[in-house]
Amino acid sequence: MKEIDQQEAERHQRKMANRKAVQDAEVAEKTIEKGLIIVNTGPGKGKSTAAFGLALRMLGNGRRVGVVQFIKGAWETGERPALELFGDRVEWHTMGEGFTWETQDLKRDVAAAERAWAKAEELMADPTIGLLLLDELNIALRYDYLDLDAVIASLKARREDLHVVITGRNAKPALIEAADTVTEMTLVKHHFKAGVKAQSGIEF
Repeated sequence: MKEIDQQEAERHQRKMANRKAVQDAEVAEKTIEKGLIIVNTGPGKGKSTAAFGLALRMLGNGRRVGVVQFIKGAWETGERPALELFGDRVEWHTMGEGFTWETQDLKRDVAAAERAWAKAEELMADPTIGLLLLDELNIALRYDYLDLDAVIASLKARREDLHVVITGRNAKPALIEAADTVTEMTLVKHHFKAGVKAQSGIEF
């Protein structure tokens, strides 16, 4: 173990005491409590993974969670059976039919997105849902499967205590403007580029 002399320990204690005072004052200034719109976007890995982490946190706090998947449909992901262990505390709806390059059918993609959005609005109206996860909604908006202005209007009109987390690349600027928190996942390095295939427990 590193040896620490008394003067160094005292300097550290004073520094941390000052930092704590600043942090405590900053936290005390924050008094607003409201439902948030959270957007996870960007080219990096982890957008949906982070969103499902929030879902788990919400469940751990005794609240119900709703999930609507807009694009994903062909893959069975590990999150679903894991969260379904929570029973009726999770309401899960996989509404997509696969990525647009797989379906190659614009009318079908638009219809699927519209059904998914109708389900999202239904869950937004459910007062028992604490967090609504709209997985890959950004993709549906990117391809104009849904009316962006109408989506944002519905999100803004939701009840005050509902948190909504939205995932997918290329979030529209208007959605970013409407959101409370936006995180862009930056791609630094990805194993896919080295020829490593998508693996269960990592990608799905």
